[in-house]
Amino acid sequence: MTKVTQPSLTERRKDDHIRINLDENVQFPRVTTGLERLRFMHQALPELDLEAVDTRTHIFGKSLSSPLLISSMTGGTERARQINLALAEAARSAGIALGLGSLRAALEDPALAPTYDVRRVAPNILLFANLGAVQLNYGYGLEQCQRAVDLVGADALILHFNALQEAVQPEGDSRFSGLLARVETICRGLTVPVVAKEVGWGFSPQAARQLADAGVAAIDVAGSGGTSWSEVEYHRAPTAQHANVARAFADWGIPTADSLRYVREAAPDLPVFASGGLRDGVDIAKCIALGAELGGMAGPFLKAAAQSVEAVNKLIWEITTQLRVAMFAAGAADIAALRQTPLYPVS
Repeated sequence: MTKVTQPSLTERRKDDHIRINLDENVQFPRVTTGLERLRFMHQALPELDLEAVDTRTHIFGKSLSSPLLISSMTGGTERARQINLALAEAARSAGIALGLGSLRAALEDPALAPTYDVRRVAPNILLFANLGAVQLNYGYGLEQCQRAVDLVGADALILHFNALQEAVQPEGDSRFSGLLARVETICRGLTVPVVAKEVGWGFSPQAARQLADAGVAAIDVAGSGGTSWSEVEYHRAPTAQHANVARAFADWGIPTADSLRYVREAAPDLPVFASGGLRDGVDIAKCIALGAELGGMAGPFLKAAAQSVEAVNKLIWEITTQLRVAMFAAGAADIAALRQTPLYPVS
């Protein structure tokens, strides 16, 4: 008789997250990214050819065709494996970066490691491994972080910070005291760069300074205005009381544009990635103009990857074409010029 293995709590949670993000409205009800308040000055005479606009950039020793990052989403389940392979194939074809979901599931159960195995289809992309930073307070250390990196052949490790999500999860890991010193240990000892990433509520100036001092190599602001993970947990809540707690935080957080500005000012020497509610190439162009190195998107890619590799390819083409046209219409011939292109506020 074949033994049926029951999915772990972590696996069930991962599947819940995929299902809820695909099937439910988990956007911030009122809070926006703030990017809609900013505009480029249109240049009717850009003095350049559209086909000459150069979106290439470099980060962590890798050359990218554009400053687009498919942000960390999933792993640890069969459905996640299919999604990750679709994303990786498309990232390889387009020459852009990819972040994997938390590798905690694979460290807990090595049988789940294949759900993150994308190097076989994308051997040369800029690839980010990913673990929850709070796990450093629950027995994880340099050994587990290095294993996560080695498991997928990653170029860097994302440590994601999701204090509010853990706080509204009935099963959440919410012991965050003393975490900064452990983050510093990982930054000093790991063989690859460490990126600090929020998950949708943004980093404050204080947090950015603390992380910079701890030795992180980059910060992904992941501000408010896109997917609200308290709303995701609202849909997972086991009781009405738990649901009411999560729902109260539907509009919590720092909008992406504001967090990006805070982090740039607080940690001016660190590369900054912008994510959290970005929806198109114009948003990415705005973030680069505000000082970001990369613009990350997750939700739109999750929906596309649930369809096919072709759907992801089409989405990447749309986003990068939007970025190129925005640069053309703003008179920015390349990414360096885009970083020097001012934005003006609109009411």
